[in-house]
Amino acid sequence: MKILLAMVLLALAATGCTTKSQARLKEQNAFLAGQNTVLLQQQAQTAAQTPGVTIVGPVQHPEVPWVTGLTLAQAITTANYVGADAPKQIVITRHGESAAMDAKVLLNGTDIPLEIGDVIELR
Repeated sequence: MKILLAMVLLALAATGCTTKSQARLKEQNAFLAGQNTVLLQQQAQTAAQTPGVTIVGPVQHPEVPWVTGLTLAQAITTANYVGADAPKQIVITRHGESAAMDAKVLLNGTDIPLEIGDVIELR
């Protein structure tokens, strides 16, 4: 009996013990990882189903549907800018490359054509 008990103790020592809280934490992390994966897949499907541009900043409607000839000014207007002050800088990201511009350029009447999938950040 002592030999059996010693073997069990050695086996536990070799494999390590997991507390209930450690097991619960692992379960929660696995659950959250699964949820994040599903959310990313849903976002990708939504983006594929409703092509357009995304506006990041103080706007009421960050997803602007695509229309032929969509410009930066039209997209910001459609998104309904609600910032207290006019943005100082606008960053356009297209195909992973970003370009920043002074917002005064847009406010002075120079408009920029957009493409499907552009992300516009208002700073």
